[in-house]
Amino acid sequence: MKKILAIGLMTGIILVMVAGSVLAGNTYDPVINDRIAEQQKRIDEGIASGQLSSAEADILQDNLNWIKAEETRLKADGKLTPKERARLNKMLDRNSNMIYKKKHNPIRRLCPRR
Repeated sequence: MKKILAIGLMTGIILVMVAGSVLAGNTYDPVINDRIAEQQKRIDEGIASGQLSSAEADILQDNLNWIKAEETRLKADGKLTPKERARLNKMLDRNSNMIYKKKHNPIRRLCPRR
C-alpha cells in the first residue's frame, strides 16, 4: 500500500512539474542561440582577416542585432511558438547567406586592403 501511494505521489509531482513548464512557456532555444553566436563569430573573424570591410561588417552586424531584438520581442510574451522559431531561423538563414557572400566577394579579393 505504501509503495502504491509513493508511486502515485511521485507521478503527481512529475505531472505538476511538466504542466508548470508547459504553462510557463518555453522561450529557450539552444539552436537559435547557437546560430546567433556562430554568426557573430563569423562576422568578427571576417573583420579580423580583412575579408569584410567595415561597411560590410556594419551591415551584417545591424542585421544580426535586428534579429536579436526580434527574438527578444517574440519571447516577451513568455513563449516562442514553432511559427516564430521558423521565422527566426529563416532570418538567420538569410543573414548567414549574406555573411558568406560578403566574405567571399570576388572584388574584395582582387583589391585587398593595404
